[in-house]
Amino acid sequence: MIYAMILLFIAGYIFIAMEHTVKVNKAGVALLIGTLLWVLYVYLAPDTVLIVSPDAFNHFVQTHPELQLHDFNTQVRHFVIDHQILESIGDIAEMLFFLLAAMTIVEFIDVHGGFTYITEKITTRKKRQLLWLIALITFFMSAVLDNLTTTIVMIMLTRRIISETRERWLFGSIIVIAANSGGAWSPIGDVTTIMLWVKGNVTTAIIPQLFFPSLVSTVVPLLVAQFLLKGSVVEAEMSLSEERENAELLRHMQKNDRLGILVFGVSILILSPVFKAVTHLPPFIGLLLGVSLLWIYTEILYNRKNQLNENLKLRVSKVLGRIDFSTLMFFLGILLAVDALQSAGILQQASRFMAQHLPNVFAQGYTIGLLSAIVDNVPLVAAAIGMYPVLDPAAVSTMADPLFMQNFIEDGVFWHFLAYCAGVGGSILIIGSAAGVVFMGLEKVPFGWYQKRISLIALLGYTFGAGVYILQQAIF
Repeated sequence: MIYAMILLFIAGYIFIAMEHTVKVNKAGVALLIGTLLWVLYVYLAPDTVLIVSPDAFNHFVQTHPELQLHDFNTQVRHFVIDHQILESIGDIAEMLFFLLAAMTIVEFIDVHGGFTYITEKITTRKKRQLLWLIALITFFMSAVLDNLTTTIVMIMLTRRIISETRERWLFGSIIVIAANSGGAWSPIGDVTTIMLWVKGNVTTAIIPQLFFPSLVSTVVPLLVAQFLLKGSVVEAEMSLSEERENAELLRHMQKNDRLGILVFGVSILILSPVFKAVTHLPPFIGLLLGVSLLWIYTEILYNRKNQLNENLKLRVSKVLGRIDFSTLMFFLGILLAVDALQSAGILQQASRFMAQHLPNVFAQGYTIGLLSAIVDNVPLVAAAIGMYPVLDPAAVSTMADPLFMQNFIEDGVFWHFLAYCAGVGGSILIIGSAAGVVFMGLEKVPFGWYQKRISLIALLGYTFGAGVYILQQAIF
């Protein structure tokens, strides 16, 4: 049964990686493997529960005396259904609510033209200067928003500036690299760092630790890519059909209205780590609080605009309909699958294998980063979280190898390096990150083109950035 779970997981990932070839949405595949793995596990559990979770199982039976009259298999089934699945769903819900709130805020800013305040500031048309400017804006923007949204915004910008397709592909590739690198050093910049932050593996201390490695992973590819460009760009002419669907609304919105929504929304995202530090509540509570305040603010704003047709008003209730719920379903399926593998003890076996063959945390993190170029980094980070629990600093001193285990405390070296590697490593192949997949879809970029022209410089940036992080640890 264990081998059946592993084979199902691998087969599911092959279909996810080949989404554009098989024409099956990856969210559907993720949900399929996530649910089927739990079905398989509930039949496997009687053989593994006393090996993988003996203390939790015994405690569950002791606290449910009515189960002591039943046979062992019934006890295990109730343990899986009434404890493990519920615990898994609770952890996953934290992540999904956070993503839902963040996506709502970002989408609301976008549909009200808030991001145009950034794009309108770009005036240079010299190709090399433009490449550096767009890359640096992307790098910092993705740390505040998220790499997926930032990629979409910046790709749309390049469409308005650059007419030549191949040049736009090059700019888009650098945008993907900068977005993934920028998201790696912020707790809210990438889904993987959000996962680590929500789970308590990292705090805002990740920012000073990963800023320079992430910056290097952007600058190195830029230094190479700039030599592929010369001269000035020929601006693209936008047709009426390419204008935004909500253009009529934006014509009725005052400049201060749009600016207020931008400042309000971005402030919510920026203050999310502060909310967690002050209240110690899960981050999604802070974002949901922010959504509620933004909702009320915009309701008051629209209620004052009596001259505006109600059908044109994009209230939060309408914006929620624009959220990409298939993305949320993808994460739900993936996290369910990973939790099933963890409950079955498969991830613990993988952990022991890596510890035996890659005992150095830097080698482990670097390898995970390379794998994230092939396999989505979300399940890789979820798997790593399952393999290595966050350790109590006081308990580390009592362990057999306290120096090595120190890497796995909150804000330990392994967690910071994992955040960097999983986020940045996905840039090596175009299918290795959500930003790359979106770029591929928007600009119809061939997989082979990216691999031939971008993968090597992305790998160089990833490696140099990893080296900077290791050097930081050696010096400081």
